[in-house]
Amino acid sequence: MWLGAAFARTPGSHGYRDKFLIETDGLPGFGDWAEQLVAESTGKNGLGILPVVVSSSAPEFDLDLTDTIITRFSDREASSEHITFSGDLAELFLLFEHATAVAGYLMGINPFDQPNVESAKLAARELLDSPAMESSVDFVDRQVSVKAYGFDVIGLTVEAAIEQLMAEATALSYFSIQVYLNREEYPQLETLRNVLAKRTQRPVTFGWGPRFLHSTGQYHKGGPKQALVIQITGEHGHDLEVPGRPFSFGTLINAQAQGDANVLMENGLKVVSLKFEEPLAGLEMLTKVIAS
Repeated sequence: MWLGAAFARTPGSHGYRDKFLIETDGLPGFGDWAEQLVAESTGKNGLGILPVVVSSSAPEFDLDLTDTIITRFSDREASSEHITFSGDLAELFLLFEHATAVAGYLMGINPFDQPNVESAKLAARELLDSPAMESSVDFVDRQVSVKAYGFDVIGLTVEAAIEQLMAEATALSYFSIQVYLNREEYPQLETLRNVLAKRTQRPVTFGWGPRFLHSTGQYHKGGPKQALVIQITGEHGHDLEVPGRPFSFGTLINAQAQGDANVLMENGLKVVSLKFEEPLAGLEMLTKVIAS
């Protein structure tokens, strides 16, 4: 009950804290599970609680984020502004499930549906059925194809696109990095999360597509309109045909990425989509662009 009330707390001296950092270094994998549970259950009707899964080295811990609660897996007591939780794995599953239901009740939303998940699926199906599935790009810079959704880039460089997106940030914004590439082949891309958080001094979520569509994907579209999105795509290497379908898994993933970007834009959010010809070279360039 306390955890659910903390998630759904009403405005106070620091305003409504609708994001929480969840650091679970001592419980690998739990943060990702809690992310899906809370984001998908509460991100709707313009409301929601955004879980930001981080490690203990996350830059956000050194920032005074008045819209964010720090939540840690620990048996030590926390200050009045932060939360710690501990227990066996099964106990924690029940704790967070019950707290999420309580938070939904207090926020006046139904935590047991996901109305915005289907929108990205429908957009992907439309693209797969279209004879011209590939969208045009705004420009190509150093082997990176760039397309902006929701705004026009002034300047034909990756730097211009990223700087314009970051300039949109407010005291309530968060950034979302969404990568539609093989997470086992390119785990280095996750380092972008800390780089972006340090530069912007805002919370940053990182999601591997298309699986994040069933977690933070619901929140991005159904929750408060606070997200600023960097989408990363690329070639899929050893691609496989989908049995009984006229397209490959790579084509399906590209359609899901493009479809979701369109839906995010339709929901009033701004997206910069970057297609890397060489993902590791693209990572190096993007890291320098963000950090500079």
